[in-house]
Amino acid sequence: MDLPGALAPVVRLWQYARMGEVKATITIRNATDAGMHRRGLLPVDQIRSATVEAVVDTGAVRSCIPVDLKEELGLETIRHINAQMANGQTQSVELTEAAYIDIMGRVATESFLVLGGEVLIGQTALESTDLQVDCTQQKVIPNPDHPNSAIIRIR
Repeated sequence: MDLPGALAPVVRLWQYARMGEVKATITIRNATDAGMHRRGLLPVDQIRSATVEAVVDTGAVRSCIPVDLKEELGLETIRHINAQMANGQTQSVELTEAAYIDIMGRVATESFLVLGGEVLIGQTALESTDLQVDCTQQKVIPNPDHPNSAIIRIR
């Protein structure tokens, strides 16, 4: 993978396990394919999807996927946006069209930043699924106030 010079160090850092890192197995589905299936235009077995292990990062606002997963899922780039990295640098990155992200049976619609070498789950996906990170047990858990289903805060 040929990366701009500023991104190469970020990708290398993401490839190693970090102390206190929380991971979750998630499924990402192409939302356009799923919509075509609902309309009877695409068989269910042709909905592009992938089940992957993702790093859950409460310090990241948006979720990220690597370019190879974007291509596997058939997600189009809708625009480029400026994203600030953990080191403070700003980089122009691709933003994908919508995909469905399933975390622990809770589904949210998410547009992903195309960045790095692994899948990263950010705050927008956690908020949309009403999930939290239990740092003591290093795992994702349902919001204790509504453990049986997501409740989305409007105001």
